[in-house]
Amino acid sequence: MIAIPVQAQEQVYPPHLPQLINEVAAEAPQPLMRVDLEPAAPMSQINNVSQFRDVNPGDWAYSALSDLVARYDCLRGYPDGTFRGNRALSRYEFAAGLNACLQAMERLVAETAANSATAADLEILQQLMNEFEIELANLGQRVDNLTGRVEFLEDNQFSTTTKLFGQAVFGLQGRLGSRSDYLGANGLLGRDGVRESQDTYNNMSFGYNAQLTFLTEFNPRSFLITGLQAGNLTTNDTTTFFGFNNGVTRLGYESNTNNGLILSDLSFRHLVTDNLALIVGTAGVNPVAVFRGPSRVESAGFGPISRFAQRNPIIQLGAGSAGLGFDWQATPILSVQGVYSATFANLPTAGLFNDAYTAGLQVAITPTRNTDLALYYLNSYSGLSSGFLQTGVGDDQVAATNGTRLNTDAIGATANWMINDDITLGGWMGWTTSRQVNLGGGSVQTNNWMLSLQFPDLFAEGNYGGIFFGQPPRITGTNLVANGRLDGNIPSFFTGNGGTTNADRDGRTLHLEAFYRWAVTDNITITPGVVMLFNPGHHNNNETITIGALRTTFSF
Repeated sequence: MIAIPVQAQEQVYPPHLPQLINEVAAEAPQPLMRVDLEPAAPMSQINNVSQFRDVNPGDWAYSALSDLVARYDCLRGYPDGTFRGNRALSRYEFAAGLNACLQAMERLVAETAANSATAADLEILQQLMNEFEIELANLGQRVDNLTGRVEFLEDNQFSTTTKLFGQAVFGLQGRLGSRSDYLGANGLLGRDGVRESQDTYNNMSFGYNAQLTFLTEFNPRSFLITGLQAGNLTTNDTTTFFGFNNGVTRLGYESNTNNGLILSDLSFRHLVTDNLALIVGTAGVNPVAVFRGPSRVESAGFGPISRFAQRNPIIQLGAGSAGLGFDWQATPILSVQGVYSATFANLPTAGLFNDAYTAGLQVAITPTRNTDLALYYLNSYSGLSSGFLQTGVGDDQVAATNGTRLNTDAIGATANWMINDDITLGGWMGWTTSRQVNLGGGSVQTNNWMLSLQFPDLFAEGNYGGIFFGQPPRITGTNLVANGRLDGNIPSFFTGNGGTTNADRDGRTLHLEAFYRWAVTDNITITPGVVMLFNPGHHNNNETITIGALRTTFSF
């Protein structure tokens, strides 16, 4: 019997949480020069130049600086006790410091401390006032403008605790070729050497995927993530079972909610200690969201065009949503992430522990500044997902008998090496073995691999280029049994044997992709890309598919 595919809504995730949290929790930049117009607190006041950690008596300006600090107390340096005398100074900064010294001298004069300010000093300052007359006037105007802008922001801010992030991805795409041989001479499933079937999804299409992410900060260690998503794009032919696409043509940014708004993420993150963070939520909790992605271009709106090139597909195992996870920075170069995620947690008949789930552990290592390595293991139970791994890529369905329940173990590794500032070499490998836990037993195995060359800041800062070459998940062995005989084995359906033999795939799909992301502005990128699929569907007689796409991403 042929299983009916479970069409789970694909989630397209926003940028990873650490990036969002860093934007919210980042310290405000220190002023270039701290100029105190009011007397400082006694404990923080610097009354002697020797108290500056980076000023030595041998410095050429030591005596001048000593006079300014000791006699007029008008230049206090930076909050960390440094003066940073070797850095460049703008005219505005100098005007600010000069203004502070002028006010200090006016106080001295007003207090009749005539001996504290000599006539020579006053003459020099008068010359400086004439030289910087325009800057001193502008300084007051700039302060007034800044005060007005701060007041406007306070009156019109979205929230004191919540920041809004978002992106809208528009895709124009189409594909050529796609004639497939998957019917025999009798019109039933099988191979007869004739490419009799034409891809019906080969027209030019235009669609979108929009995401909003609300990051609510309860305190610097606790955050609530709320994600909303809507889209209308599907390029995978789901109407013709066992068609040519077989999960290899899906694009990374496609997601079809029929233009309806769905909740893609609802999770709470808490930093328990300086090295340990916990995550729990009813949506958006799975290996993709919890594992630290070693790929530096893993993103639906900014990464590769195809879904396969986004990340190792086994990390998407199970399509879970609700659960809990942790992220532990064990050492400066090693971190560990773990996650438990349920696929049908919202169904009372399934829940968190009584049906499909995925549990995973990843070790991420950064042995050098230029090298990232991740090793991961996942275990998944298919449950209501029947014979699907729910990765959505390549050989996603690995059993074809109705009611099949699988227990899957998956291992993989991803590595990236930044050869220099302009070239990064990357790749991954992944293996799965799925044991049938009902109907009679047996197992099925798959593997996939990918190599990539990435070019940061190609031709201009902020741009990105990439070339990816690999093999999507492919069944490499299968011996599933039902009713005491071989049954439900996917590859043998294509040979006309109805799943009753343990033959492997008769070909190998190879995926070649190139894209170039052009940063038009800080908030707009345009990414043309081309994907070529040789022997699609892991069959040597299927025609090469060529996909062209133009993706435009607006972000804020």
